[in-house]
Amino acid sequence: MARYSDSELAALLRGGESQLVEFKRTAADGAAIRRNVCAFANDLPGTGKAGVVFVGVKNDGRCENAAIDEPFLRQLSEIRSDGAIMPQPSLTVEKRAVDGCEVAVVQVAPSAYPPVRCDGRVWVRVGPTIRQANADDERRLSERRRAADLPFDTRPAAAATTHDLDLNYAHYGYLPRVIAPEVLEHDRRPLAERLLSLRMLDSDGDRPTWGALLALGRDPQRWLPGAYVQFLRVDGKDITDPIRTQKALHGRLEDVLRRLTDLLELSVSVRTEVAGCVREQRRPDYPAAALRQLAWNAAMHRAYDDGSNAPVRVYWFADRVEITNPGGLRGPVTAENFGRGATSYRNPLVAEAMRGLGFAQRFGLGVPLARRALAENGNPPPEFAFSPAETRVTVRAAA
Repeated sequence: MARYSDSELAALLRGGESQLVEFKRTAADGAAIRRNVCAFANDLPGTGKAGVVFVGVKNDGRCENAAIDEPFLRQLSEIRSDGAIMPQPSLTVEKRAVDGCEVAVVQVAPSAYPPVRCDGRVWVRVGPTIRQANADDERRLSERRRAADLPFDTRPAAAATTHDLDLNYAHYGYLPRVIAPEVLEHDRRPLAERLLSLRMLDSDGDRPTWGALLALGRDPQRWLPGAYVQFLRVDGKDITDPIRTQKALHGRLEDVLRRLTDLLELSVSVRTEVAGCVREQRRPDYPAAALRQLAWNAAMHRAYDDGSNAPVRVYWFADRVEITNPGGLRGPVTAENFGRGATSYRNPLVAEAMRGLGFAQRFGLGVPLARRALAENGNPPPEFAFSPAETRVTVRAAA
């Protein structure tokens, strides 16, 4: 953890309490200091910077003139290891002279393994105040913890071997799509080494990653039973109405997405409108481009490691299309900034494969493209609903 310089501490002290700064008059209120340490360790805003508790300072930032002696500093240092805050925070405690005031400075590094709890509760910083985390805060912190480890799709599948991959498809169907032709032409390495460079194999080169099983596997659903798409077309507006079409799309990632794309395009209805009895205008009830982008987005961002065997679901009703994928928002993405520039990839290897196979033009562009296509066709904007367990988008038919 980088140590703040004297000038940096002085600037923080003069700036008053904030999302990175807390003032305490003495070390007597240990419970409040612990909650602040917990909140700084969680770093909900994602600043990546150490938070600072100045002990020996009044609420308005003036010096308390407290005696910053050895017992005082020891009392603060014990916060790290007394078991109240778990996992243990990374912090330093030292006596510093800041703007002529002797204070104890507690610097707390953001944890790589949030959520951090104090006495069993998760505390977060919101501006200059702290509060107990709500469910959405904890979800964001948990996603950040998982992000500190390898993403699921880049981890090796322990029980699988390269025999579970379709190496013929990998060599002739996949590599020419994801590697530039001139590079591929001069690459004389064995296939295993080339797949290793694409993170399709583990460091030993003998176990495929989960992303490889999805993109190149002979039978991906053997390993990930929920890695398919359920397409259902209902002859009505309710799930209990008669079923018109029902399909379960299995296979490799490319096969699933191509079959899904064909189904979406075949299901779009085009009606003819007569404008002033002079010319005809043909307008679909849904723009296929928008449905493609939203369905591909669901496959790219679904949670494959959530313990659920639920598939991506595409339910086509008489008045709307609902696309649902397991897994809620992650990282810095919120309901407010979703599809408006903020991106966080749960499955970076799947995303790379989809881009190479032609199912993503540019990362982060799918939702904006869908919104534009819907607007140009006269459809209402897509409606997104998020929960920790799933993400759903509803597209309503053009009037």
